[in-house]
Amino acid sequence: MVKLIALYKQPDDKAAFDEHYQNVHTPITKKIPGLRKMEVTKIVGSPTGKSKYYLLCEMYYDDHESLKAAMKTKEAKASGKDLMSFAGDLVTMMIGEDVE
Repeated sequence: MVKLIALYKQPDDKAAFDEHYQNVHTPITKKIPGLRKMEVTKIVGSPTGKSKYYLLCEMYYDDHESLKAAMKTKEAKASGKDLMSFAGDLVTMMIGEDVE
């Protein structure tokens, strides 16, 4: 499987971020064709104490072709537009492959 990973830095207003992420952004993102699974992890710290990261989201696709096709859809474009509106300065996006 291939995953699109979104790693978010700590927002200034965590309550506003959580509200938008859960009630606006997640429903938009879950509509992306080809998305198999979406896992969200709230970062609660690091082995050395605090973390500069707040949230990790992993969005799973069958393969690179499925991910590429999904990113061209109107649903993915809506998700990206929303992402930039509330967390453009907080998010780093990556593509990863599961290793067994």
